[in-house]
Amino acid sequence: MIRSEKIKIEDLEFDYRVCGDKQNELVVFLHGFPETSIMWAELMPEIAALGFYCIAPDMRGYSKNACPKGVKNYTITRIGDDILSIAERLRGDKFHLVGHDWGAAIGWDITYRHPERILSWTSLSIPHSRAFGKALKEDKAQKKMSRYIGFFLLPVLPEIIIRRNDFKAFRKLWKRSPPEVQENYLSVFRRKQSLTAALNYYRANIRKGRKPIGDVQTPTLFVWGNRDFAIGAFGARMTENYVKGDYTYLEVDGGHWLVQSNFSEVKDAISQHLSKYRTLPDRS
Repeated sequence: MIRSEKIKIEDLEFDYRVCGDKQNELVVFLHGFPETSIMWAELMPEIAALGFYCIAPDMRGYSKNACPKGVKNYTITRIGDDILSIAERLRGDKFHLVGHDWGAAIGWDITYRHPERILSWTSLSIPHSRAFGKALKEDKAQKKMSRYIGFFLLPVLPEIIIRRNDFKAFRKLWKRSPPEVQENYLSVFRRKQSLTAALNYYRANIRKGRKPIGDVQTPTLFVWGNRDFAIGAFGARMTENYVKGDYTYLEVDGGHWLVQSNFSEVKDAISQHLSKYRTLPDRS
């Protein structure tokens, strides 16, 4: 059963969902945009049943009391530090990491910069940042797919457009999610500061001259849908060039929202990956 709890990290208070026995090995799930930790609500009990302790935070900007003002507060490094601190407080030093969309972008960064902390890494939809960067430079299809990012970098206007007709554009993206999940998303994005904070993930990290991460050594699972509207095949298939540890690539017949559209395949792949790299026995 999933419980909703809160945790204070310095002057920020994060909401998070938790499932499983705290004595078991920790798995941290990172949501993307425009979603919250509830996107993992169906998957977490399945993983907990395998003998893992699962937590999914509403990340910086999405938690009501962890929503500082200012673009500078939403760099990947700051968000990653939040996740590392939450994990350490709740279970200990080492953990498995699973991320989708922006959660995956942050997860790649954490995994590269803190390999001693990450037992296994799973990215849904988002390739290694070097592979994606190369795709943006060389692949016409990816350049076209990523045009929306330039719009998100604008001040104020994106917030105005997104709020039109009570988030009609977002509702189209959430069409596979049940009503109670959509209501959770709306409860967050209807807060003015949270929508701006979510867009600040783009504004703080895109075109800022950030040094790309290097090769990842951690055991990695990457799942990509071949009908993804935001991520093309070029970057997805090139990711293997930047993972030097054990690497599993799964291409599925699906779009960007893989947890909703390809649940069984995602569940099975993550279950096998976590079980393969488990270091502690099931204590439940």
